Amino acid sequence: MTTRTKTKFAAEADEAVVEPEQLRRATLASSVGSALEYYDFYIYGLASALIFGPLFFAPLGPDGALIASFATYGVGFAARPFGGLIFGYIGDRFGRKMVLILTIALMGTASFAIGLLPTFEQAGMLGAVLLVTLRIVQGLGAGAEQAGATTLISEVAPRRRRGFFASLPFVGIQLGTLLGAGTFALIAMADKSVLQGWLWRVPFLASFILIVIAIFIRLKLKETPAFQELEKHKNVVKNPISALWKHSRKNVLIGIGLRMGENGNSSIYSALLVSFMSMPAGVFAGNNSIGPVGLLIAAGFAAVLVVTFGALSDKYGRVPIYRYGALFQAIIAVPAFYLVTLGNVTLVWVVMAVGIAIGVQSMLGPQCPLLPELFGSQYRFTGVAMSREISAVLAGGLAPLLGALMLAATNHSWLVLAIYSLVLALISFVTTFFTPETAGRDLVSTEDAR
Repeated sequence: MTTRTKTKFAAEADEAVVEPEQLRRATLASSVGSALEYYDFYIYGLASALIFGPLFFAPLGPDGALIASFATYGVGFAARPFGGLIFGYIGDRFGRKMVLILTIALMGTASFAIGLLPTFEQAGMLGAVLLVTLRIVQGLGAGAEQAGATTLISEVAPRRRRGFFASLPFVGIQLGTLLGAGTFALIAMADKSVLQGWLWRVPFLASFILIVIAIFIRLKLKETPAFQELEKHKNVVKNPISALWKHSRKNVLIGIGLRMGENGNSSIYSALLVSFMSMPAGVFAGNNSIGPVGLLIAAGFAAVLVVTFGALSDKYGRVPIYRYGALFQAIIAVPAFYLVTLGNVTLVWVVMAVGIAIGVQSMLGPQCPLLPELFGSQYRFTGVAMSREISAVLAGGLAPLLGALMLAATNHSWLVLAIYSLVLALISFVTTFFTPETAGRDLVSTEDAR
């Protein structure tokens, strides 16, 4: 029997064990969770750029308030690795389903509560303290949400189409972006006194709807085949965190490196660039709608392209698609951010669409299956969570804060954004040369990819 024939039979056998109903529910459950996380992500990011500074940190002045606002944004990312550790442990020890219910409830409740906070004018610094506290709680839940969704769908999907199915839930990211950016694009048109008076609360309070839907769907999920096999053969490890650091430190570092260009540029384009354009010294000073509208456009294209790049990784491999995506993001960095300074709204929207929909998604698409495929089944959840969330602090969380500091130090030079974007993309590009090809791996295996 030829290798090609063996591969064909293996693929057909793999398809036979996939439960269509479980695959459908897993895709839907992961997608709704992704939508809520990124709805929260974008409304908080946009609120940090446009609203929270004057509402909660007014005594610090315009630049100080913006830096403090982005610091609270970064605090949420700082909490994510701890959430990843806690819920990754639970996911590898007691199952994926339980974690997906816990994280969505924690994250959504915190977002809802942000909409009820008193401002500085109403309660002094108490509002800021509560904002930071809730952002930490939000970060703890988000720290395992995407890791859980990615692990769940990858362990349920047929291996020869894992890239396609694993990227489908990330359409939920674009849905969350569309909801978050669309909401802010609408409310930004309101009178400033109304916006800062009560209207800013509406997007946070509305997250309650997504919480209820997500929990209802996730309660109907089954446990994944990989975890069922671990339980069946009594291979569940008592301390997945210890096992991960003992056997898979290299793959965690690879995961972190791969994420720097994707996650960092996502934050740069979606939060820092929006703030750069609308700040007093920006090319669109005082206009709070251009950025959110640009995100809407970009999210529409990204919803299609993330799945496209995921499917391409099934055909051509995870590493080549990722490598050329990172290289593309690096190449466009300087010209993209220069074009933003020309004051042409259409050019700004093109830059955001290309950077987010092509640059970021060309890395995110293959990343969806690649991270779970890097790790053995005994500590996969923890491995994915650590790779995602440590990089989320280093890239996504620090990008707006460091960017705001550097913009203030350089008299708001666009070159700061370009160089930052370029460096992060190059880190991911270099990392791909140390990354094993993982397409088609058996995720029931307890062995890591080599």
